[in-house]
Amino acid sequence: MVEFKAALINEIEKLYKKKKVLVAALISLIFIILGQLSITILRSGFGVRGTSSVEFPLLVLSVVVNTILPLFTALVTIDSFSGEFAQNTMKIMITRPVTRLKFFTAKITAIILFILVNLIFVMLFSTITGFIFNSNSYTLQGIIRILVSYLVTLVPMVVFSLIIVLFANILRSGISVFFVSIMIFIIFKALGIIFSSYSGLFFTSMMNWYTLWIMDSISFMKIFRQFMMMCSYVILLFTGSYYLFDKKDF
Repeated sequence: MVEFKAALINEIEKLYKKKKVLVAALISLIFIILGQLSITILRSGFGVRGTSSVEFPLLVLSVVVNTILPLFTALVTIDSFSGEFAQNTMKIMITRPVTRLKFFTAKITAIILFILVNLIFVMLFSTITGFIFNSNSYTLQGIIRILVSYLVTLVPMVVFSLIIVLFANILRSGISVFFVSIMIFIIFKALGIIFSSYSGLFFTSMMNWYTLWIMDSISFMKIFRQFMMMCSYVILLFTGSYYLFDKKDF
């Protein structure tokens, strides 16, 4: 456990020092501000009804989880694996007194923490922004809905990151992994629209898993079914990725 903790701290420090984390935060903040300003202009200038302080963070989440967050998750994940493969820094790391499984798990955990921090950052600023511009609709129940929506979104994002990890251990080039990941994301999005009756099998449809948690009548069976599907994805992707990682000759 000591070795895993040391490896995790090292991975977190490497992520913290990279500019991608700061850029992701800045773009998210700019997106939130521009989104709220656009809604305010439409509401005051054209008489269009704007979103409430509760609805705005959920609107931001629906957009961010399908655009900004997958993009930066892909960049950070690729840099964590393909980037270190290319720079031969991975060879130095595995010579430390830590097993490959602990080292691999530490990398995955650091990526999950990056996703979680990003979600919390967007949640806080979108909630504050929504409250500033429309404080009348601020309720405790609404805040709970926002909190639950953002936290449960972590699970499908973990599935997406593990898909990238798998391709990062198959393909040597980080650019190839990036384009393959983006193409897969787009293709599965399109397949989910074309074959809507089977969309529950595609990981991209799980990005909207949070909507099941905030319905007026919650379907716990649907939530459980999708959760088990995502758990299956996680187990298979983690096992396959680690197998390829363990077989690599650094």
